[in-house]
Amino acid sequence: MRTSKTNPVNTSPQAAIPVGKPLSLIQRVKEADDDEDQFRPLEWSLIRRLLDYTKPVKGKMVTLTIMTIIRAAQLPALPWLVSVAIGRIGQGSITLSNSSGLMSALVAYAILAIFTDFIFHFRQRLALEVGETVVNGLRSEIFAKVQRQPMSFFNRVKLGRILSRVTSDVESLRVGIQDVLFVSVIQLGQMLFTAVIMAWCDWVLFLVVVAMAPILWSINRRFHLRLSRLSRASHESFSRVTATLAESVSGIRVTQGFVRQDTNSGLFRNLLADHSRYNIALAQTSARLVPLLELNSQFFIAILLMLGGWRTFHGYMGIQDLIQFFFMANYFFSPIQTIGNQFNQALVAMAGAERVFRLVDSPPDWSDAEDATALPDPRREVKRSPAAHVANSSGARVEFRKVSFGYNPERRVLHDIDFIAEPGQTIALVGHTGSGKSSIISLVAKFYLPTEGGVYIDDREIRTLTSESLHHQMGMVQQQNFLFTGTVIENIRLAKPDATDEEVRSAAARLDCLDILEALPQGLHTEVGERGAGLSVGQRQLVCFTRAFLADPRILILDEATSSIDAVTEARLQKALLALLVGRTGFVVAHRLSTIRNADLVLVLDQGRIIERGNHRDLMLRKGHYAALYEQFVRVDDPH
Repeated sequence: MRTSKTNPVNTSPQAAIPVGKPLSLIQRVKEADDDEDQFRPLEWSLIRRLLDYTKPVKGKMVTLTIMTIIRAAQLPALPWLVSVAIGRIGQGSITLSNSSGLMSALVAYAILAIFTDFIFHFRQRLALEVGETVVNGLRSEIFAKVQRQPMSFFNRVKLGRILSRVTSDVESLRVGIQDVLFVSVIQLGQMLFTAVIMAWCDWVLFLVVVAMAPILWSINRRFHLRLSRLSRASHESFSRVTATLAESVSGIRVTQGFVRQDTNSGLFRNLLADHSRYNIALAQTSARLVPLLELNSQFFIAILLMLGGWRTFHGYMGIQDLIQFFFMANYFFSPIQTIGNQFNQALVAMAGAERVFRLVDSPPDWSDAEDATALPDPRREVKRSPAAHVANSSGARVEFRKVSFGYNPERRVLHDIDFIAEPGQTIALVGHTGSGKSSIISLVAKFYLPTEGGVYIDDREIRTLTSESLHHQMGMVQQQNFLFTGTVIENIRLAKPDATDEEVRSAAARLDCLDILEALPQGLHTEVGERGAGLSVGQRQLVCFTRAFLADPRILILDEATSSIDAVTEARLQKALLALLVGRTGFVVAHRLSTIRNADLVLVLDQGRIIERGNHRDLMLRKGHYAALYEQFVRVDDPH
């Protein structure tokens, strides 16, 4: 069923709100985002499940782990070698006679530095490959999951949420795998190896350093949590800015047609002001954190100098040990800020993982029964040439038995629907908007399942049939059909990927629209653009007609199929449509009642109930609801 969505940017009355004051539109968008956790505690179950996606590169994962441990040991080894050399120079132990010791230290340092960079290059490279493997696996799984969801899922879940799972949430998991995990191991390993060397140099000074570490950790933890929240809020507010810009450009005709330029500009300025406030708050928080960390570092250095100098003066440690300790102290404290950043990233990744796996694990509202079987296809029993497309088709028998249905089970939109469509018959559905026409079509197509009663295809209840086999025998042309990016002929071939150019042309010729399609700039090979924007609405509709005809369906659904076609083209199509429906079971929804005069059965719907049924002639003779509708629409179509 078609639903209309109102553009909040183009319809909100809040445009006059001054910049800086709360905006209801912004608040509504924020509230929509707030029902999802931005951070989540570390959970081993989620981490283990993420690591399962690295199985295709298990060998690389093992190599990466080994390189990570080696690098964690290499980093503190470099300053240790430098401190040893400087300590010896300070003690005057390097002379012309024993300068080879200094050269040995320099050579060892150079070799270690080169090897460290070598490990860094391949560790980073392998981490990127592992992260890409995880991202590809997750995105493929999400896409496959979404593709198989029933229509009720898309009525309930916002498109933005689905896109967010595939983009930002999965990207946060990439960061968690390729950066947070291995960088944190390196930083923790660096602290551990450095701590061993510092304790070996002087355990008293090391205890002072250990006492200082929690202070730095708490400062980093407090500020970085706030920085992470503000950074996420800034990204989300910028997403709202870009989304509004894209929506405004797409709807520029509506904007200019209703003179909404100033109103929309006011709304956009408020969104920019909201984004600016987050950026300023982010900069202010960062401006407080950096000087505070710098002050603490200077304070700790002063304490270590005072205590270390006192211990050196009294002979508790040598000058070389003090130099080594100061070199290593820097390498001990520096990972604290990095680990704080990585920890916050890990919390964001955990929240992203929880949302992604919630989508992946969510059971569909319904799915094919385990014992469902394919609908037999009599078309396969007859081998035919493309020219025999219509005459040899075999329609399906469709029956509704006491069917009631509601998109929300507590609110029914169809009540006790009963009718039979024999093979080859055309059923017309007539009624005002909201009467239930599209709901009946959705049930025939098994986009939804009836709440009560049963729908039978060839005397088999639709729940016992696999959806795929049913859809292979069905063709549909809707009022607003979707075209994928590509050429006209590629979009027509969606119904039959192995169709030849001749089959496509034959299908268009039988619909009497081949000349219209060939008149396009590149004929059938014309690019349709995004969502078919390169074609007129009527041309898109003709492409969809040809696509449905090429599918050679047993059940053909035409939902306001000619509403976007001009009267001249529609007149040309009428004969072709009659030929298209021969031998097929057809369901036709049309507000132009002149298009359903030849239907075998007309069902007149009102508020989800069948109030009249019969063919066109009989219903006109009754002079009831259908006759009144027909006369009304005839006057509208031809007021003279």
